Amino acid sequence: MTQVDFYILAAGDSERFACRLTEKAFRAGYRIHLNSATPEQMERLDNLLWSFRPGSFIPHRRSDLGDDKVPVVIGCGSEPETEIDLLINLADDTPSFFSRFQRLAEIVDQDPQRREKGRQRYRFYQERGYPLAYHNID
Repeated sequence: MTQVDFYILAAGDSERFACRLTEKAFRAGYRIHLNSATPEQMERLDNLLWSFRPGSFIPHRRSDLGDDKVPVVIGCGSEPETEIDLLINLADDTPSFFSRFQRLAEIVDQDPQRREKGRQRYRFYQERGYPLAYHNID
């Protein structure tokens, strides 16, 4: 059963945090799918993964730009084609394909609408019996 972790950001940028989490998971040997909310966010994440931290290198690709086998794929509501260990969700909705992953990371920032959507997703997983954890990030 998928382990669901909620990361509640006290401040800061959810996209930068997603990059930090991606880097940590990549270094631990995970294969990662970043689920963006919009095509524009997918583009920003693609660029940010190259520049969010000096010296960082995370091999990645956008899901709409080929089928190279890389450990990090950025999509926008699309189910990954390959086996992936971790889904990092930046969208407001629960991805229909989340249960095929070992782990799901839900990132919730301080925007009131995103917080409410995060609460709805939390209830969704809770009602279905998924193991849940939450982490307050300062």
